[in-house]
Amino acid sequence: MDIKEYFARISYWGSHNKPDMRTMSDIFQHHIRAIPYENLSIHCGESIELDLEAIYNKIVRKKRGGWCLENNYLLSWVLKTLGYDITFLGGKVYVPEHGAYPDDINHLLLQVKLDGKSYVLDAGFGMVYQMWQPMELISGTDQPQTPGVFRFREESGTWYLEKVKRKHWILNPDTSTPEKVENEVCRPLYIFTLQPRDLEEFRGCNAHLQTAPDSPFVTKSICSLQTADGVWALVGWKLTEIKFNYRDNTDLVEIRILADEEIEKTLKEKFNITLDKKFVPSNKKGWSPF
Repeated sequence: MDIKEYFARISYWGSHNKPDMRTMSDIFQHHIRAIPYENLSIHCGESIELDLEAIYNKIVRKKRGGWCLENNYLLSWVLKTLGYDITFLGGKVYVPEHGAYPDDINHLLLQVKLDGKSYVLDAGFGMVYQMWQPMELISGTDQPQTPGVFRFREESGTWYLEKVKRKHWILNPDTSTPEKVENEVCRPLYIFTLQPRDLEEFRGCNAHLQTAPDSPFVTKSICSLQTADGVWALVGWKLTEIKFNYRDNTDLVEIRILADEEIEKTLKEKFNITLDKKFVPSNKKGWSPF
């Protein structure tokens, strides 16, 4: 494992001699624009290993992406190598279909302590809800970023992350999102506490999320990548391009349904991914990136 090889993977050529906010934010933005959020291994018959060297080989050398456990574990190694104070935190991701959070942690995020302040860094959420910059851990304050306005709320030791939603200008409305989702004003993303977590605590959810029949990662194939002004997302056969804040607090959305023979080419051209095994797209519940 070589930090310079990681920097080449994300096309980062900036300074990294001092662990400061500017460096951390710059590396983070390069990471999310180079490394997709994806679960394609599950739909290629591959297992996802919670092992740092395996993740490094997959993401850095094979130029793949990963889900939260992979992206944030790799990013934690990078930042620790550069001298940052990193703590693992465990989150519970909001389930819109149920309007609730799960009982057990199923999301890995990072807490960074820097210059007397605490920040949350999460390179593993993807889609339109991916933060683009480190978020200061303060309650009740809007933190505007290019994808939208994020904010934390703290209640009795539990922290809530949510994002204020923009309107969508959909170029082909026949493939639009469900009305319930479209009419949301604010989307809860996940809850977490500041209890430090050990990586071993995530082995159960790592196994469950890639094998349970009702897991959203089993029922749908997902690949998303942040761009200079928005995001590309491939969910099943549905390819969505979103340009953030295209006009008047409105995101521009274009959706296209791909044929089977277009999938491999699209993964290469849009996400720079070439798979070793046969990929079988899935979207059993008609899920969208919104």
